[in-house]
Amino acid sequence: MKILTILFLTFTLSFAKVYYSKVEPYELRNISSNVSGLVLFIDENMIGKKLTSKAYINIDDVLDKKELFFVQEKLIFLRDMVSVNESVLKNLEESLKKKRANYKRIKSLKIKSVVEKDKEFHDLISSENQFLNTQKEIQNLKVQITDLKLREAQLARSVEDKNLTAKDFILYSILVKVGQVVSIATPLAQVADTSKAKLTIYLDESDVLDAKKRVIYMDGKKTEYKISRILNIADSKNISKYMAQIIIKSPKIFSRLTKIELRNE
Repeated sequence: MKILTILFLTFTLSFAKVYYSKVEPYELRNISSNVSGLVLFIDENMIGKKLTSKAYINIDDVLDKKELFFVQEKLIFLRDMVSVNESVLKNLEESLKKKRANYKRIKSLKIKSVVEKDKEFHDLISSENQFLNTQKEIQNLKVQITDLKLREAQLARSVEDKNLTAKDFILYSILVKVGQVVSIATPLAQVADTSKAKLTIYLDESDVLDAKKRVIYMDGKKTEYKISRILNIADSKNISKYMAQIIIKSPKIFSRLTKIELRNE
């Protein structure tokens, strides 16, 4: 009886856990709009192909580009004005030094009348006010520049978001049409990262702890792959099962059903 039990256990352990999984892209990304506007162009010929740096969807960005041009032009003028005012401020500072020294020198002289001293004093105060006003104008210009730089960044981002690119991704599907007006969060497309692939299987609780130690066979052939990810929380659909993923090299054809065996060797 004991011999039969040992043989039964040996026979059972010699069998591997067998699973089936589709070869899926490493990532399938849903692209939604960050902007509002009219869809002007869709490159439907790129569906199923690897995208380049060229836009595959274009949303109307004419007004954004015009405003961006004018904002950049205004920034140049404002920076020039700051530069001129800083030169004026430097001259005023030099003039003030001399006027302060001159007023300090004459205010205690008895040979100067009160009228003359008051005139020098008011001239000094006027120059100091001019100096402070120029400082204030420079600060106001710099605030305007800061506001415009923020607007420039917003417009540049808007133009970028209206010309969708996804270099090296495969264009999986297009979800809008030319002439459609889209708003923020409107689904636009799906793109796939096929630089790698993944296989998803669902393990029993008893297999979770040592799954990463198992030798993986795919379609009957031994591989060097290992379990890449395991969730230790049971799956919401496959009750009492735990999702595991195997990251593999990119195959020539995706979505092929693959037999996976986890063996103890």
